[in-house]
Amino acid sequence: MEELKQEEVKLAAGASTSHVAAHGRNMMAVASGKGGVGKTWFSITLAQALSGFKQRTLLFDGDLGLANVDIQLGLMINSDLGDVITGAKTINQVVTHSDKGHFDVIAGRSGSAGLASMPIGRLQILGEDLSLLASNYDKIILDMGAGVEKPVRILSGMAEQIIVLCTDEPTSLTDAYAFIKIMTLQYPDSKISIVVNQANSLREGQRTYDTLFKACQNFLKITPPLLGIVRRDTRVRDSIRNQAPLISRYPTSEAAADVIAIARKLLRHE
Repeated sequence: MEELKQEEVKLAAGASTSHVAAHGRNMMAVASGKGGVGKTWFSITLAQALSGFKQRTLLFDGDLGLANVDIQLGLMINSDLGDVITGAKTINQVVTHSDKGHFDVIAGRSGSAGLASMPIGRLQILGEDLSLLASNYDKIILDMGAGVEKPVRILSGMAEQIIVLCTDEPTSLTDAYAFIKIMTLQYPDSKISIVVNQANSLREGQRTYDTLFKACQNFLKITPPLLGIVRRDTRVRDSIRNQAPLISRYPTSEAAADVIAIARKLLRHE
């Protein structure tokens, strides 16, 4: 927490504002502040839901240390983001199509610290490459790593919209608030919205959102809207275990319906 406070002081003083980049067209970042809230699963399911609405969609696995988009989709990857970071491939050359989800993927590389240690200038170039790539797609989803490290902040700040995923766990809410606070300081124009995942019911999900909303309203003077609530569903675990997207395997499940509703809301609000 001390490191977080020091970072807030730097941001408030304007030390990092020079790294703000233009928002990427049609890019949305999915972040959490905390791991284990279902962020990658949500990103995959949202990508499939958007593709179901005839949106050309690309899913970018930005969690390089724990990259698992390709694993959850059962993809055999020949080239990944690690090849882009080393300069062996261009970003266009590492795009893979997921036949199961009907969208494209840029896979990360598990166990690599390349993104975390990448210089700011190189991160900005990566973001600009993604912005250029966006011209080939209707939507690009950035599945960001957990936490508030510099790569997560910079790439999230380049997105047109930031979706913060949280659960009802106190640590999830605390870390989601910390992420929102840091992003608000560094990127005051960020368009941030909230998705509550693994809610026991829609009512419980609303209560979780209200708790986070009040903290943001009282202490940050911002009012991030609720994008949607995804109910807890045992079929989510089964779909992950079988490396099959939920909407394909259980199209009528509650969680699938909730994510489809979120995709519909995103498109309706454009």
